[in-house]
Amino acid sequence: MADQIYLSLWFSNFRLDGVPGALVSVLRQFSAIGSSSLVSAATVYPLSWNESPVYQRIYTGEDADSAAPELAVSEATELLHDDYAYEFEVKWDLWVVETGSGLDPLWKKEMRVVRVVGFGPEFDEGAYEQNGHVRIDFGEDTPFLHEELDLDYEAAGHVKENVQMLVDLTNSVQENCAISSRLLWSESGETLAQKLVARLQRVN
Repeated sequence: MADQIYLSLWFSNFRLDGVPGALVSVLRQFSAIGSSSLVSAATVYPLSWNESPVYQRIYTGEDADSAAPELAVSEATELLHDDYAYEFEVKWDLWVVETGSGLDPLWKKEMRVVRVVGFGPEFDEGAYEQNGHVRIDFGEDTPFLHEELDLDYEAAGHVKENVQMLVDLTNSVQENCAISSRLLWSESGETLAQKLVARLQRVN
């Protein structure tokens, strides 16, 4: 069963006014690994995830100038409150597979959404303590594992390339964002790193 995976980030002496700078720094790392750091959507939630957004903007091709991390974050964080969460969507290219009709799996590159969220200290009753001051939501772990498939040499190469993207982004954040700690984790509580290692060992 597919599992959601996240990278939680904590910063030393973090305060609310540090949220915008931390978000910009993390979003920039997507361009550092060869992806686009342009924001495709921004949403601000008050109090908890159950509340309706107080701000939302979807960026189109015509908005490329204002979709830069610095500008998108600045606009969304004009409403800077202790109990708000600030979510920004970016996209990166991952290998995905199409199966069905008894045909051989067809692999192709596809844009997938990654969500980068900055938490105010009072949002969702201080959820940042578990989620991080900033959390990256990579979506389902399927592109990094494909546990449902018997991988041949070519397919294993595509999965490894996806995993390398995840590793490169994590390392880039570690090196360039002045974080104090990080945690790569899955919604089920299983250790993602161990699952990745075990999966790649099976296809080597």
